[in-house]
Amino acid sequence: MNDHCRTREVILRELKTDPARGLTEEEVSRRRAECGENRMRERKKKSMAQRFLEQFKDVMIIILLVAAVVSFAVACVEGEPMEFIEPALIVFIVVLNAIMGMLQESKAEKALDALKNMSAPHARVLRDGEEKIVPSAALVPGDIIHLEAGDFVPADARLLKSVNLKSEESALTGESVPAEKNAEAEIAKNAPVGDRGNMVFSGCSVTYGTATAVVTGTGMRTEMGKIAGLLSGEKESKTPLQQKLADLGKILGIVMLAACAVIFVIGIIAKQNVMEMFMTAVSLAVAAIPEGLPAIVTIVLSLGVTRMVKKNAVIRRLPAVETLGSASVICSDKTGTLTQNRMTLVKIYADGGKVSDCNGDYDEKERKLLDYAALCCDGAVRFENGKTVHIGDPTETAIVLAAQQAGSPKSELNGKYPRLAELPFDSDRKLMTTVNRIDGKNVVIVKGAFDIMASRCVAGGIERAKAVNEEMSASALRVLAIGCKVIDEIPAEPTSEALESGLTFMGLVGMIDPPRPEAKEAVAVCRRAGIKPVMITGDHIVTASAIARELGILQDGDRAVTGAELDSMTDEELDKEVRNIAVYARVSPENKIRIVKAWQKKGEVVAMTGDGVNDAPALKAADIGCAMGITGTDVAKGAADMTLSDDNFATIVDAVKEGRSIYANIKKVVGFLLGTNISEIITVFLAMILWQESPFSSIQLLWINLITDSLPAVALGLEKSEPDIMDRKPKPKSEGLFARGYGLEIVLQGCMFAALTLGGYVLGKWMTGGSVEGGRTMAFLILAFAKTLHAYNMRSDKSLFVTGPFGNRTLNLVALLSAALIAFLIFTPGVVTVFGMAYLPWYGYLIALGFCLVPIVVMEIYKAIALFYKKRHTT
Repeated sequence: MNDHCRTREVILRELKTDPARGLTEEEVSRRRAECGENRMRERKKKSMAQRFLEQFKDVMIIILLVAAVVSFAVACVEGEPMEFIEPALIVFIVVLNAIMGMLQESKAEKALDALKNMSAPHARVLRDGEEKIVPSAALVPGDIIHLEAGDFVPADARLLKSVNLKSEESALTGESVPAEKNAEAEIAKNAPVGDRGNMVFSGCSVTYGTATAVVTGTGMRTEMGKIAGLLSGEKESKTPLQQKLADLGKILGIVMLAACAVIFVIGIIAKQNVMEMFMTAVSLAVAAIPEGLPAIVTIVLSLGVTRMVKKNAVIRRLPAVETLGSASVICSDKTGTLTQNRMTLVKIYADGGKVSDCNGDYDEKERKLLDYAALCCDGAVRFENGKTVHIGDPTETAIVLAAQQAGSPKSELNGKYPRLAELPFDSDRKLMTTVNRIDGKNVVIVKGAFDIMASRCVAGGIERAKAVNEEMSASALRVLAIGCKVIDEIPAEPTSEALESGLTFMGLVGMIDPPRPEAKEAVAVCRRAGIKPVMITGDHIVTASAIARELGILQDGDRAVTGAELDSMTDEELDKEVRNIAVYARVSPENKIRIVKAWQKKGEVVAMTGDGVNDAPALKAADIGCAMGITGTDVAKGAADMTLSDDNFATIVDAVKEGRSIYANIKKVVGFLLGTNISEIITVFLAMILWQESPFSSIQLLWINLITDSLPAVALGLEKSEPDIMDRKPKPKSEGLFARGYGLEIVLQGCMFAALTLGGYVLGKWMTGGSVEGGRTMAFLILAFAKTLHAYNMRSDKSLFVTGPFGNRTLNLVALLSAALIAFLIFTPGVVTVFGMAYLPWYGYLIALGFCLVPIVVMEIYKAIALFYKKRHTT
């Protein structure tokens, strides 16, 4: 795709097309058969059934299904209807989890469809010497197309003729200002897309001027098609949470099989009934796996996602929430993400005065300068439903809006000082001129680049203006100069020589695409949270560096590099320097992916924010992609894991905070479930070794795991975030769920519950005359209710008396509900029999309550000791 560096004549000759007549319909048909339609290549979509079945690939789900099959087989052998309750419950949980996962995955990648929909639906094409309107999909290489302001570009094309042409390419290049185009331009072979001034690109739009062009690339052979290819080539990887849960499933599976084998062998050696021992092994398998964990984690994530929607962050995939909370690097696009994507007048200099901020408070000379500048603009500003709508070139609408805010609406200026003649802007002159009737005089107003304007002025402080221009330019401002003169008569045919000479210099205006007001604070919060903000943009390095420095992204010791400099770096050099580079300017889509992957090689969790087509491949390659919801293209939204519906960079901070909170809550849930489930394994294992009998039936274990455990676990998932959660460093990518002694803490908690449960089992049998049912009732009551109370311990690593014992309202309600359900099981006639339990003496229930309070006391002592050692270590 080097059409930009070849002459028009060469391209027309190679494409065998006539610029005066275009292609024939016969030739078009032949080329369409050869090249295909002007569409993006589509991937075969997965059916709902495929997505549903894919949910069963998880190791934990497979183990659960095996347990259900074994339990069902035992139920068939036993022939008791109640025995089928257990496998039915297991299957119900598995299917529920699969349905929830399928519904989330049904919103899967639609990036290629979005790319196709962005293409222009129709095009004006010259065929057989006649201009026709055809679907853009019908275009072929060699077609001659006509473009004017407001048109979408239907395919990549080399300009043949152009008049004051400008193309909005921010979605493709990241440029906030429309690119000037010129059919006569000679472009270097290695010029980036944003500098190919003699080309127009598919999916972009024409904002100014007219052009005739020859189609050089269609479908996947366009620049947008290249991006589509990059997008389809990027593979999705598991998030850290998915990987950790998968590893957890494997570990639990090994433990389950080993424990079941040991129990079964012990039973056979002790000459127990084979089927009874098999059933006991199954009950241990049920105890080994937290059946509710996949569903509960999904529910916690879903509830977190709901909260995030209220904060303008829309999540497309549930596990991506945890990844965002782990983000250690945020690679952010500049235009529209960190900035407002709207040129704004920020500085004004009236000749002989001082440089002032554009805040609405202007002196007479500054006001006159703004009025004259606005009169020399074609852009307009409208106010609709409280919103400002910019129409036309952004640099012009910035001037018009400033004049409006100063009390001079463009419509009033045009009525008061009518335009009598004009010379439109073109890239050769770099000037625009109008002649207006002002106070009975014919006033020529000229605006344009200062270096061009200075040579045409015969009056005014040019030397002082030169210094001001350099000062503004150094601050990354786009500077326009305004000059004027009075003429007696308007030429019949206005020319540059007649109107744009002998001018009086009036002043300068400086404008910029300003940073979002919230972005600076958001960047500061990111740094406090240990997150490295990086700017990646298609804009110029001077502008990008100025914005980055103002926001706090570019600090002392940091570097800013261009895409060309990045291309010259080897992978080894980039790996060495990547931590020191805070700004990347004039980058290509391939550059963005390379930057993201360089950070990932360092073990960092990378979040990429963006809104344009050019961001899509990097959004998908990143650990989590964040697209802009208002200015974002459908391509970016389709490739991203999360969409910021208000396009506010500060929303990312809230999303990171919510992600961290959700991960912390999931960690609490996993610790709560595993700690208590480990106690079940130890309890059953030791009981079989000591007494060759299980202290629980399988249905009792399943009730504890799915009902007694699940409700408090969900409530823990709703715990509010810790006040200092954004003052902590992000956890390393390689850090597991059980790092920093958390795994040992869970095991010790399991041992504590096992000791209490076994003690209760012995007491229960003793109180009921050696009845196994009595022992099981006592064991069930202690373990079930103690686990409910233990949920309060898991709310925080701080004391309950510090956090407040009843701060989680949902947990309070769940605790009451769990107590009511436990009472229902142990006191309701009939239900007691179904669950294999018996009534206890009245004092037995009081003893059980005392046992249940032990974990509260033990954990408070543990937290106090841990806090003491933490303070001692920090001091």
